[in-house]
Amino acid sequence: MTPKQIDAYCAKLPAATRTVQWEGVAVFKVGGKMFCLIAPPDHSVGRISFKCPPEHYEALSHARGFRPAPYLARAKWVSLDDPKVLTPAETRAYLRRAHATIAAALPRKKQAELGL
Repeated sequence: MTPKQIDAYCAKLPAATRTVQWEGVAVFKVGGKMFCLIAPPDHSVGRISFKCPPEHYEALSHARGFRPAPYLARAKWVSLDDPKVLTPAETRAYLRRAHATIAAALPRKKQAELGL
């Protein structure tokens, strides 16, 4: 998937919001908490970064094409410099899981407010 396609996909996830922060980085949030970043080419955070479940972080951060996300690795985030290393189905699955991981960590009241 291209960054533009990833942007459009993240925008369609339940209760997702999009802002632009940090020198043009598109930031996707659910309940005010980030789950995906899409950076301009050659930005230090990596082209695409997203939250991964803690139990998958170690393996995923060392998988082909992935690296620990700068500034966010301590929170179990990974980055892809070239999103084309994944198939579109894999990309969508990782983004859905990132969204679900953040949504599940929200307080139940917030989840209810957002219809999650």
